[in-house]
Amino acid sequence: MDITSVIMVYFSPTGTSKAVAEGIARGIGRPETVFIDITSPGARKESLSVSEHELLVIAVPVYMGRVPALLNEWMRVLRAEGSPAACVVVCGNRAYENALLELTDRVAGCGGIPIAGASFIGEHSFSSADLPTAEGRPDQHDVCIAESFGRKIIDKLKSASELTAVEVPGTSPYGGMTKLWDVDFISVNDQCVQCGLCAEVCPVGAVDSENSRGVDLEMCITCCACIKTCPQHARGMKPGPVNDAAVRLNSLCKEPMQPEFFL
Repeated sequence: MDITSVIMVYFSPTGTSKAVAEGIARGIGRPETVFIDITSPGARKESLSVSEHELLVIAVPVYMGRVPALLNEWMRVLRAEGSPAACVVVCGNRAYENALLELTDRVAGCGGIPIAGASFIGEHSFSSADLPTAEGRPDQHDVCIAESFGRKIIDKLKSASELTAVEVPGTSPYGGMTKLWDVDFISVNDQCVQCGLCAEVCPVGAVDSENSRGVDLEMCITCCACIKTCPQHARGMKPGPVNDAAVRLNSLCKEPMQPEFFL
């Protein structure tokens, strides 16, 4: 089967899913590749229709073993009219649990045919210099594997006379938590110059653009994008449940996980 173009969609508050998606795109090697970043709130309001002659690739991070719940609304306006799709989840070296199955199910529910699936590793959102978890991932080796996955997707399409859905690990009902912690965990020190970058990178608009110390706790998804992108290193974690989780991850998730393919 030949395709006319590639639609590469990613949700990537801290850049890990984006890096994996870009690696896969290089492996696919089609100049007719369109990148769609749905990290910002405004981008997720835009609907997307994909034809049967276009390859859809979706890369998202894993939140507590699930697809981030804030993507539900965007997925409801996705229309994939029999298009082949590759579903990719990026976990923070803990476990992707049922996230990949959930993503493939959702894509199938939108009319797509998930012909490939993969899990990759990205630096955990709670990772820091003091408490690193999967620091620097995806690294160059991960990116090379992503490129290889892209090539394998194209090889499968070229050899397929009929598209069939891939089987991926997971159980349904998916279980796990979809509601994230409603907790005041972000500290801001005197190095803050109110540049507003934290508000710009927040994927849910939880940071007050006029006062960076102001965070809407009900909106916040604990992605830590505001912490990781602060040019002054003025933001960090307060003592509490999120920092405690960072300690556990640093202690229990030291063994590097490796990417997995399903084709």
